[in-house]
Formats: sequence, C-alpha cells, structure tokens
Amino acid sequence: MPTPNINKLARANGSQPLLHQHGHEIQPYGNLVNPPITLSPDTRRESCTLINQILADTIILYHFYKKHHWMMRGHTFYQLHLLLDKHASEQIELIDVMAERVQTLGGVAIADPRHVAEVTKIKRPPNGVEEVPVMLSRLLEAHELIITELRSAIDKTAANQDSGTNDMLVSQVLRTNELQVWFLAEHLVDTPLVRS
Repeated sequence: MPTPNINKLARANGSQPLLHQHGHEIQPYGNLVNPPITLSPDTRRESCTLINQILADTIILYHFYKKHHWMMRGHTFYQLHLLLDKHASEQIELIDVMAERVQTLGGVAIADPRHVAEVTKIKRPPNGVEEVPVMLSRLLEAHELIITELRSAIDKTAANQDSGTNDMLVSQVLRTNELQVWFLAEHLVDTPLVRS
C-alpha cells in the first residue's frame, strides 16, 4: 500500500507552515497610514522623521554598548562590564518604545541594520579593541549627539502639540541618556585609587 504524501496531508489539516512566501511591500518607509489619533499628517510625518533619526542612532549606541561590554579591560573590568550591559539593556528598551511610537503615529520604524547604517550620524569605530578611556569617550560622544537630536525633537514636538511623542522623548529617552552620561563620565575622572 502506498504511503500518503505527508505534505498534502498536513496542508489538508492546516498544520503545515506556508513557507517561502513572497509579496509586495504594503507600506513603504516614509509613508503614513492614518490612525485616528487626532494629529495632522504633517505633524505625524515630522515626528516619525525625528524619532527614526534618534532611533537609528540609538540602535548604533546599543551596539557600541554591547561591543564595549565584551571588550572591557583593566582594573575596573568587572564594574564597567556590568554597567555597560545594564546601559545596553536600558537602550534596547528605548529602541522598542521609540519604534512603537513611530508605528503608533502611522509610520514605519527604521529597523534593518543596513538601513540604520545608512541613516546614523554616529561615526563608525574601528573593528578592533580600543583602550578603555577611548571606548568610554566614544559612548559619551554618541550620547551627546543623541541628546542634541533629542532636545531639537522635544522643541519641535512641543510646538506641533504632539504631546505623546514629546512626553516619551522627555520622560524616557532624554532622562535615560542623561543619567547614563553621568555614570559614564564619572569613570573618566582622574582620581587616585588609594591615596590623596
């Protein structure tokens, strides 16, 4: 007796995944859908553009944190290893919050690593390991660029009365970045370890 074709049987039962599907893009990057959130398309478009720039730079900052977390050296290795991983975890939360806000506004959040690399304003670091103060300085410079973008976006979203975006940028993104800058900058203060 011939054995039944398992794929036909599975499809008939509806349990076979439909693999290798192809289709067309249903919402191009930069285009908006119109959610009923009572903000004009121009306001939503500007907010999406602002957030996506900060998002691209934050994705790069997150990867800097992970790289530097792995590459730490020296007598503060353990403390910095843990601190940078904590900061990376906080940045990944911000990435999710910002991407979801773009989607809420009817936009398309930047996500693909190749697209992020095209859009980011953060300079590419060397592929290898740098000295610890250089790695920390690199993180601080990325934060400074993002904070500059944030302050501009906060002013624009306030002027456009996009309170939801403004609140997210101030209460979550800006405050987290400022706090992380403080923690990093203190590691670059030149103080003696045991004597004064």
